[in-house]
Amino acid sequence: MLYKKNMDKNILVRQGNYSYQFMNSDFGKEPFSELKPVIVSASRATDIPAFYSEWFINRLKKGYLIKLNPYNQKPYRINFENTKFIVFWTKNPKPMIPYLNYLDEMGIDYYFQFTLNDYEREGYEKNVPPLSERIDTFKQLSEIIGKEKIIWRFDPLILSDRISPETLIERTENIGCEISDYTERLVFSFFDMYRSVSRNLQKTGNSDVREFNCDEMTEFSDKLSHLNQRWNLSLFTCGEVTDLSKYGIFRGRCIDPELVRRISYNNPGFLEYLAKNSSKDKNQRPFCGCIPSTDIGQYNTCIHECLYCYATRNTVMAKEFYRHILKNPESESLIFRQG
Repeated sequence: MLYKKNMDKNILVRQGNYSYQFMNSDFGKEPFSELKPVIVSASRATDIPAFYSEWFINRLKKGYLIKLNPYNQKPYRINFENTKFIVFWTKNPKPMIPYLNYLDEMGIDYYFQFTLNDYEREGYEKNVPPLSERIDTFKQLSEIIGKEKIIWRFDPLILSDRISPETLIERTENIGCEISDYTERLVFSFFDMYRSVSRNLQKTGNSDVREFNCDEMTEFSDKLSHLNQRWNLSLFTCGEVTDLSKYGIFRGRCIDPELVRRISYNNPGFLEYLAKNSSKDKNQRPFCGCIPSTDIGQYNTCIHECLYCYATRNTVMAKEFYRHILKNPESESLIFRQG
């Protein structure tokens, strides 16, 4: 059972055998290890633009944040003094738009990985805005920052008793015809049935969701390639083993040194750093092509309630964390310490 207990500066939350403690001010006098990333990922673990834009900008202004290691719950400091580039991952960047001028003033370049799926009929993404609103936001953001800085992701591609490869092609076509003039890239991946995701799908009565087989991957890729003759986008997969290059689809680098160089062309010091640090990030999956970055997000803090999510296993807890940050936007850390 979830319960909360008010304390002087903290809030205690318990779920099952674990307790989590929000830290409103600092983490006491314990020593910290510190990272000073040049490239920041914001974030693979949660949707910072959608839910934590104000908090994130506050932390940039302060120059640091505290992150807890998800495995041992030890805190460490992420210092922004060397940060030159941010890659945002989001399903709704709209709350971040008012803060973009601040990033420009700080001399921090960026681009957005904007996941724009269509699972409205199935309800797989419970708390994302309506598709029409997300498409409008995509166009608005592209017009503000330039289409090279906004990447369309249809991610993941999901099959079920209700969704066939033909269904996904139709939905991809509908979105692509709306936004292809507002971006240069489409990134996609095929759904993976992680153990935690399988449990979540079973609990929510979506046991018909399944992975693609090889023939279905081929079918989808071939049809997408034909669609792209109209759009002329660069097509990439994310972390996929299957080679689809004969369809004009290549293994992507979502944190891509070539795109980063293109955007930061007028920062010679940063370009020199990239020349020495463009190898694969060893902390990512084997077929991930991203270069090294530091992710600032925390698991169990996103409240989109996507049924296929690997990063949020407890939506009740995520909502508690979100409410806490709304009340405490100056908090050093997004979350908690496990007890």
